[in-house]
Amino acid sequence: MSADPDPRHTADEPLWRELVGSLIRTERTAQERTLGQVAERAGISPQYLSEVERGLKEPSSEMLASMCGALGLRLVDLLRAADRRLTLPRIRLAALAERPAPQAPSGPVLLAA
Repeated sequence: MSADPDPRHTADEPLWRELVGSLIRTERTAQERTLGQVAERAGISPQYLSEVERGLKEPSSEMLASMCGALGLRLVDLLRAADRRLTLPRIRLAALAERPAPQAPSGPVLLAA
């Protein structure tokens, strides 16, 4: 059994390359475009784009800009989407932490068989 190489890596805090890849794949599939179509427009290979989408490669800012451009996005759009993906789970967790713990019912409890 192998340990996670980065102990800070959790579902709530994904690796940057995994988050970016997921967002690019989500946008590409929402546009109903193939890996080949987007890769050609971005000037990269379909294999490289696939590896980025799967979180196996960490693209440079220039590569990200090319991929975003091929999808009709600005790099800032990708960064905002990443921020939302990271921030919303934390807001939800904070809201749950602020809720009072549920109280046990008082009085007799009727159990049905």
